[in-house]
Amino acid sequence: MAINKIVYGGNVLIDLTADTIEADKLLQGFTAHDNTGEQITGKCKFDVDSTDGTANQAEILDGQTAYVRGAKLTGIMPDNGAIDEKISTREQEIIIPPGHHDGSGKVYIDKVEQQKLIAGNIKQGVTILGVEGNLKPSSSVTAQSKTVTPKTESQVILPDENIDYISQITVDAILYVETANSAGGTTVTIAG
Repeated sequence: MAINKIVYGGNVLIDLTADTIEADKLLQGFTAHDNTGEQITGKCKFDVDSTDGTANQAEILDGQTAYVRGAKLTGIMPDNGAIDEKISTREQEIIIPPGHHDGSGKVYIDKVEQQKLIAGNIKQGVTILGVEGNLKPSSSVTAQSKTVTPKTESQVILPDENIDYISQITVDAILYVETANSAGGTTVTIAG
């Protein structure tokens, strides 16, 4: 027979009658006495209060589960493993996709492009990606100065054959002439 209340000398020593503990609310494996005085063993598997959790499905790995704010969530965050990307052009950008990365990936300059980054390919006084150039202009390099006349259509100005580059381009002024006309006005001629 279970005892749920003990009174001795007019004093209440133990009184379980108002207790509300039940086996499904007591953690699994723990023992206590219910309000009848019977010993009970916990059945509740609850081991944490998750009401203050802040994770969401996108922050939990795809297919994995977690308890957040009292609810079981299944993750949707993609597992990208290792992201290996190489940069092969000056303007290239690598977009790292959202999700989990295992930390072993890398983004690097393509090996072919790395081999071009040598001092002899870079003008003296210029540093590119930590490589200081030592290329001096050759005395055999030839430059050219050109004068062009404006036209009504666009022009592409290139150095002549066997010339390395144009050092200067002079654009002639646009011809502008005003003359009196027979109607008593002024005729403006713009030539190009």
